[in-house]
Amino acid sequence: MVSAPHEAMHRIFQKEPGLFSRLPEVLGLELPPLASAEPLTVDLTENEPLERRVDTLLRIETQNDGPFLLIVEAQGKKDPGKTASWPYYVTHLNNKYRLPVLLLVICQDHATAAWAARPLTIGLPQWPTVTTRPLVAGPHNMPVITNVAEARKDLALATLSAITHADNPDVDAILKTMSVALRDTPESIAEPFVELIAQGLGNRPAAQQWRNLVAVDLSFYTSPLSEGIRDEGRVEGRVESRAEDVLLILGARGIEITDATRDKVTTCDDPELLRRWLLRAAIVTTSDEIFGEATPADR
Repeated sequence: MVSAPHEAMHRIFQKEPGLFSRLPEVLGLELPPLASAEPLTVDLTENEPLERRVDTLLRIETQNDGPFLLIVEAQGKKDPGKTASWPYYVTHLNNKYRLPVLLLVICQDHATAAWAARPLTIGLPQWPTVTTRPLVAGPHNMPVITNVAEARKDLALATLSAITHADNPDVDAILKTMSVALRDTPESIAEPFVELIAQGLGNRPAAQQWRNLVAVDLSFYTSPLSEGIRDEGRVEGRVESRAEDVLLILGARGIEITDATRDKVTTCDDPELLRRWLLRAAIVTTSDEIFGEATPADR
């Protein structure tokens, strides 16, 4: 199953095709000045049962040396199958479009990046017939951007940097920098980057920090992520209020509230269950009776 971080690592190039123009200098690659970039179909399937699909495929125009194709692959872990599929992608696209092909692999950990950077050879050990050399971007060579002005200067590069450094010990500072950089950015521009960072963090602990930053620093945005955070906050608020009401009614009726009852009520996160307990609190004779079988008050 394709994960959210996997999607974020390559989809940012679909959102910002020109992002690659800022990577050669970062990755130590000498290329002619790039003029433009456009997405192409990622489906490489031929008339045979085997389906092959790249993550993102762009046609890059340069100012002096003509166009080339850029394959962007998001790689979350080592995959022996790529030994065959990556050379296939390169040779197939070169044959189909008659253009040079560059393979860029985006990683989020050092081990996967080191594995992906190894040349892939087809042929005899003494004489490789085809050699595929992926260009790899990951935590080993992407800049750690903790300067707000630098992040604002290139939001796409800063977003890719945040995604590739998802496991960096300084990820808190990286994410705070991004939230401040996006704060004064028009919503239509900032929203995709907010979502891509959320996807890129996956289920890591830093994901919750990003949600908190979006809720506070970017609270005025109406992106699916920010709306989801606010919805969660409204639900949590209703739950806390209803739990307090249950205990308030029991106390007002002079019913002793046991420690077990108080703990069970205050730790419950089910609004519907709390509603039933609230109705029962008006008629029970002991606090523990609110947890009993359904009563007419429940209906």
